[in-house]
Amino acid sequence: MPGKIRTIQSVSLDVPASEQPNLHNRWHPDIPSIASVKPGETVKIECLDWTGGQIGNNDSADDVKNVDLTRIHYLTGPFDVEGSEPGDLLVVNITDVQPFEHSPWGFTGVFACENGGGFLDRHYPKACKAIWDFDGIYCSSRHIPGVRFAGLIHPGILGCAPSAELLQTWNRREGELISACAQTHPGQIVAQPPLQTNAHAGNATGELRDKIAREGARTIPGRPEHGGNCDVNVISRGSTTYLPVHVAGAKFSVGDLHFSQGDGEISFCGAIEMAGVITIKFDLIKNGMKERAISSPVFRPGDVAQQFGPSRYLTFEGFSVDESGKQHFLDATVAYRQACLRTIEYLKQFGYSGEQIYLLLSCAPIRGSIAGIVDIPNACTTLGLPMDIFEFDVSVEAERVKNRALGSCPIAE
Repeated sequence: MPGKIRTIQSVSLDVPASEQPNLHNRWHPDIPSIASVKPGETVKIECLDWTGGQIGNNDSADDVKNVDLTRIHYLTGPFDVEGSEPGDLLVVNITDVQPFEHSPWGFTGVFACENGGGFLDRHYPKACKAIWDFDGIYCSSRHIPGVRFAGLIHPGILGCAPSAELLQTWNRREGELISACAQTHPGQIVAQPPLQTNAHAGNATGELRDKIAREGARTIPGRPEHGGNCDVNVISRGSTTYLPVHVAGAKFSVGDLHFSQGDGEISFCGAIEMAGVITIKFDLIKNGMKERAISSPVFRPGDVAQQFGPSRYLTFEGFSVDESGKQHFLDATVAYRQACLRTIEYLKQFGYSGEQIYLLLSCAPIRGSIAGIVDIPNACTTLGLPMDIFEFDVSVEAERVKNRALGSCPIAE
């Protein structure tokens, strides 16, 4: 008989995240490991939501407006995997992800344009949010009524610590980008350099803590050498991810759990963010980076998926011509933004506000893709909207009902 799966690390919803030594919010090789696991072992790891509890289950968006983005993301770890060495591949088999039974809710937010913004911040500059309640595998929101769907629960972040050399590479190339864009993108934040303010270095103290705060890489972007904040919604139950190892022990960390997320997580705080527990079975492939020719994370999705037939998606196209009519050259970002905006305008017919739909597209299981990237000058992207998440017909043929009562979401002034 298999033994009981141990919880290798717990978290508290009542203690400030910055006071919990089992958490950290920077990437650095010197953050002390908090526990170790053996290859072949399955463990449970508890995680806070990515803001460390800054967002409340209420009907005000003031907490989203005033969120402190210097404090994110709070990750649980690092964990040593016994026997792992630089050049190995860490095999991360996710067997389960669940919200806490005593906290069965999550949130989706749009940050204020002046504090983080989002993909559509020029169109929706004010902070707003939606609270989602969980009922088993399903979720619904009092702020976006008329919608119910099953979540594909997954971690937004998983990765191994960088080596000292790799950390220097990250900071150098992102610093070079900031310098290069100072003239071409004046006033625009293009990368997040190391920041000592509110850096949480786990259980490091004294000079080591200060060193990590000075040098540590921000957790906001994913990076090609280790993964990190990639927000891939199919890295869910049953998935297997192969992570390059850069330091002895691997120093694996995980967090940013999502109950559900649409492709692109367009509002930046766009998944249904939650606190919960993830169950992982760890394995190792020795010298796997060289022998398997893998230098960046590779994954296989699991067998769990939301079931919508291909014909049950209403799909909108976007091209690299922006809303002002300006032509861009093969710009998939502009094209996907246009697909999002067209979907929002379409769904407004049924009684939702633009903010409600923006939140919904961030967290519902939409399918985003690049349909064409070679036909100059236009990239073509698509956004597939699963029609069956709605409690009423949203097809092109559906009768339009005026004055449908679909409530509102909190918006901060």
